[in-house]
Amino acid sequence: MQLLKNIGKTALMASFLLGYSGCTDFLAEQAPSNLTPESFYTIPDHAEAALASVYADLRFMGGGAGIFSSNWQLLEAMTGTSTTETAQNSDLNNLYGLVHDGNTVHVVNYWNGLFKIIAQANQVIAKVPPITPMPEVQKKKILGEARFLRAYAYFTAVRLWGDIPLITNPQTASSEDFFPKRSPQEDIYKLIVEDLLAAEAAGLPWMDQSGRVNLAAVKAQLARVYLTMAGFPLSKGASHYKLAADKAKEVIDYANANPGTINLFPTYEDTRRESLKNRVEHLFMLQYNAVVEQNPMGNMFPNFKPVTFNGPGGTGSTVPTLAFYQSYEPGDLRAKDQEGYFYTTYFTNGSGARFELGAPYIFKHFNRVANGTSGVPGSRANNLNVPQIRYAEVLLLFAEAQNEVGGPTQEAYNAFKRIRDRAQLTTPALGTYTQNSFREAVWKERWHELCYEQITWFDMVRLRKVFNEKTKGFDNFVGHVNLSSNQPLQSKHLLLPLGKQEMLNNPNLKPQNPGYPE
Repeated sequence: MQLLKNIGKTALMASFLLGYSGCTDFLAEQAPSNLTPESFYTIPDHAEAALASVYADLRFMGGGAGIFSSNWQLLEAMTGTSTTETAQNSDLNNLYGLVHDGNTVHVVNYWNGLFKIIAQANQVIAKVPPITPMPEVQKKKILGEARFLRAYAYFTAVRLWGDIPLITNPQTASSEDFFPKRSPQEDIYKLIVEDLLAAEAAGLPWMDQSGRVNLAAVKAQLARVYLTMAGFPLSKGASHYKLAADKAKEVIDYANANPGTINLFPTYEDTRRESLKNRVEHLFMLQYNAVVEQNPMGNMFPNFKPVTFNGPGGTGSTVPTLAFYQSYEPGDLRAKDQEGYFYTTYFTNGSGARFELGAPYIFKHFNRVANGTSGVPGSRANNLNVPQIRYAEVLLLFAEAQNEVGGPTQEAYNAFKRIRDRAQLTTPALGTYTQNSFREAVWKERWHELCYEQITWFDMVRLRKVFNEKTKGFDNFVGHVNLSSNQPLQSKHLLLPLGKQEMLNNPNLKPQNPGYPE
C-alpha cells in the first residue's frame, strides 16, 4: 500500500504543479505540461514519486502478450514443465515449440519492459543526489532501492540475451550513446554487483511490509548473482560459489535469530494468503492491488472449468505437464490436491460442490479470497502479489553453493532438509550423500519447490542441465527433449533472439544472437 501512496503523491504533486500560478507571472510561466526531469526533481516528494514509478514498471511482467497470454509466460513456456490447453496464441505456441524468433511478442515486451525499468532507475540515480534540502538518510535509501531495481532488471536481461547495452545515465535523442552497442556480459555483471553492494549499504531494513526493497532481498539477490556467475556462461567456479554461500548464510543467520521476521511459512497455503504479502517467507514481490491492477496469473486457471466466481472460464494457457506433476516423490505435500502447488479438484463456481478437474493444475498462485473456497464466495478482487524472492530459495541456494565449496556439510544438509520437511518427505542421512548426489538432490528440489516462479529457465541456462521427468535425473541442456512439445533444446536456445524491430531501430545491436535469423 505504501507504493500506492507514493503513486498518489505523484498525482498530488502534478496537480500542485499544474494548478498553482500567480496572476502577475502567468504570461512568463513555463507551460506546466512541459515538465522535464530537470524541473521535476526538486523536493524529496519528487524523489519518492519517481522511485514509485520504477516499482510500478516492474509489473510489465504481468502485461498482456496477445490473446490468452501474459509476458511472464516467456520464462515458463520454454522450461518444458508446462503446456497449454488452448493453443490460441501463436507467439506462446512458438515458445512452447521452441521456434520463437525476434518477432515473438513476449521477447519484444521483455526487452522493452526491462530497459524501461533501467531508464527510469537511471533517472532516479542521476537526479536525486542534487535535491536540497533532503535528509541524507532518505536520499541514501531511495538511491539504494533504485540501484537494486536497476540491478534486478539488468540481471534478468543479461541472462536472457547475453551481451546487451550497458546504459547507466539518462538518455535523450542527443546523447552520444543514444544508439548503444552491446557490452560484454562481464561488464554487465560488474555493474550488477556494484549496484547491489551499494543497495546493501543503503541503510535498508531487513524486511519491509510495504513491499519496498529490503536488506534480506538485496542479500538474497547478491547470492543469486554470485551463484549464476559461478556457473555458465562466466564459469567463475569456486570463488563465486563461496561468495554465494556466504551471502545466503547472512540471511539464514538473521532468520535463525529472528524466526518471526524471516522464516519458511508452516504451510503452503500461507504462501498465497493476501494477509501475508511481503512477510516472513516473501522477501520480495511484485505488488498488486485490485484498485490499481489485479494479480496477472489467471492464465493458470483451467480452461472452461468453473473454479472461480466467473464459472466456466479461464484460459488454460499455462498448465503443468502431467510428467512434471508425476515426478514428485510419493507423499510430497506439494503435489497434494489444494494443499501444495497443484490442485485436481475444486468447488463449483469457487464456492459450491467439489468436482474433479480431470487433470492437475497449478495452485501456487491461486487466491481463495478472490476466487472463492468451499462455502465462501470469492471477493472478486485479486490482490495477491507475485513472489520474486522467497526464503525457500535462499535455503536451497545456500545448500547448492556450500556443497560446491566443500561437499555436503551439515549446514548445507540442514537447509536442504528444511525444504523437504515442510513437504513431509523423509530425507536420507547426510552420510549417504556424495558431493555429486547431493548436488543433484538440491537441483531436483529447486525444480519442485521453485516451479512456476520464473526461476527454472534460469537454472537450466546457468547449469546447462535440465531435469528429466522420466529418469528423475538431469540431462545436458543441448539435446534434452521438452515433454511439453517433444522438441529438443538447441545451443541457440541458451539465449533469446534480439527483437527484429529493435535491431532495425539500432543497427549497433548487430549481430543477432547465434542461430536466429537477422
